[in-house]
Amino acid sequence: QPQLVDSGGGLVQPGGSLRLSCAASDLILNYYAVGWFRQAPGKEREGVSCINKSGISTDFLNSAKGRFTISRDIAKNMVYLQMNSLKPEDTAVYYCVTYPRRCEGLYEYRGQGTQVTVSS
Repeated sequence: QPQLVDSGGGLVQPGGSLRLSCAASDLILNYYAVGWFRQAPGKEREGVSCINKSGISTDFLNSAKGRFTISRDIAKNMVYLQMNSLKPEDTAVYYCVTYPRRCEGLYEYRGQGTQVTVSS
């Protein structure tokens, strides 16, 4: 059964950085579009960023542009989300997902989520 495992979250002070990782088993990530979304308590889910099969990334979150960068390591079968200049409003559970074709529509697989808390 294909599985995604999200990791890298934690508690960080405002202005700090984190790198989230998405690891896959029984799944080759560069055969999919892979994205990150986040969900904070009481708020709707927000798409953050996505990288397509060709390695082209799309940022969905205006507030994160210039601060978050999605990337992948094909050899390691990993996708990352580098988050810099973190703000308290970035606090959420972050999930890695795969899409079968493009960075849109219903996701096929989802990680268990990793908590990011930005607080002083």
